[in-house]
Amino acid sequence: MSGIGGARAVRLGVLLLPSVIVLAAVGVTAGVAITAQERSIRAATADRVHEVAASLAVLPEVRRTLESTVDSGDDDDLADASDLSAATEELQPLADIVGQAAGVYYVVITDDEGVRITHPLPEERGVQVSTTNESVLAGEEFLGTETGPSGRSLRAKVPVHGDGDRVIGMVAVGVLESSLSAQRDEALGDLLPWIIGALVVGTLASSAVGAAIERRFRRLDEQAAEHEHVRRTATALQEQSHEFSTRLHVIHGLISHGDTDDALAYIDGIVPVLTSERPAVGGAAVMGAAIEAVQNELTAVGARLELDVDDDIAIDEGVLLVIANLCRNAGEAGAQRVRCTLKERGRTLVGSVEDDGPGIDPADVERVFARGYSSKADRSVGGRGIGLDLVRRTVVARGGAIEVGRSSLGGARFDFEMDAAR
Repeated sequence: MSGIGGARAVRLGVLLLPSVIVLAAVGVTAGVAITAQERSIRAATADRVHEVAASLAVLPEVRRTLESTVDSGDDDDLADASDLSAATEELQPLADIVGQAAGVYYVVITDDEGVRITHPLPEERGVQVSTTNESVLAGEEFLGTETGPSGRSLRAKVPVHGDGDRVIGMVAVGVLESSLSAQRDEALGDLLPWIIGALVVGTLASSAVGAAIERRFRRLDEQAAEHEHVRRTATALQEQSHEFSTRLHVIHGLISHGDTDDALAYIDGIVPVLTSERPAVGGAAVMGAAIEAVQNELTAVGARLELDVDDDIAIDEGVLLVIANLCRNAGEAGAQRVRCTLKERGRTLVGSVEDDGPGIDPADVERVFARGYSSKADRSVGGRGIGLDLVRRTVVARGGAIEVGRSSLGGARFDFEMDAAR
């Protein structure tokens, strides 16, 4: 159940991942777009207020009026609204017109002491500015955000030069930060439908992709299940092929020696059939047929079989399978001499199969009985890597054990013991 739950969690993650990616991408894109839009609005506004201030600072009417206000006051007695009333009457209409045309909140013109001549609020006229003015009246320009009587604003301050490059006043033009925020919100409102549209389209597209992936997962699961079924069937057939090969060789040996009854009894032991009762197959006949079959196989590959087997050993399918597979494996590995020993010690069979072949690499000893392992060069042939695994499982099923080592003949040696037939 945990495996199924884990697979479902993975699938759910794969299905949701595209939607999460779309949400993240749209969110990041929207954030970047809003930030870029805000910066663009601020940069454009900064350029506009500076351009307006710079244009007014060189306007002849402004310069001429400010020239007339020079020395209207001093450090101890600054000029006031009454002292600057004539200049205010002349410049305030101009400031109002320029402010409306340029779309700025205020246009302030001051004298050489920083006293306001023009201002949107009448009560602020004739009052010295409270923000940056010393550096501007010294001839430097200023562009930045400050807080004044009208609130926090983005403003530009430009000095007005008279004859002889003397600073005779300054022009300050500003836009309230609240106005910039309103422009940003308006831009966001224009962008919001596109963001929502992109989110909807992206989500639908990601859902379609997720559905396609889910269908592919289902097909892959079906193919994997089918592949596993085929693999298990092939493995079972490979094992049966080894078993049937040994059985067919035994049957062939019995029949070739005229032991028809023994052959039929042997077949009855493998596949019971409805027939008249026959005596149980004799161990000597079956053993002789099996030995002859193994000898024929080894002779076909250029090997010779040497036997040391007790005559009275009870032979059954398991014993034949172990001996035949070990001897066949030795011959296929390139051995020329194969020695087989089988003794009975009480109720235990003790045997060995050794050869003069190339032996087994010490690095492969631990995995020589693993399914699929084969020392043959051609591993593409069906059935490779099955025999030794089948031998091991047969011996273990009979309460025994099998070990591999080095033979005195120079090749590999397999020693095994298992319960005798009952």
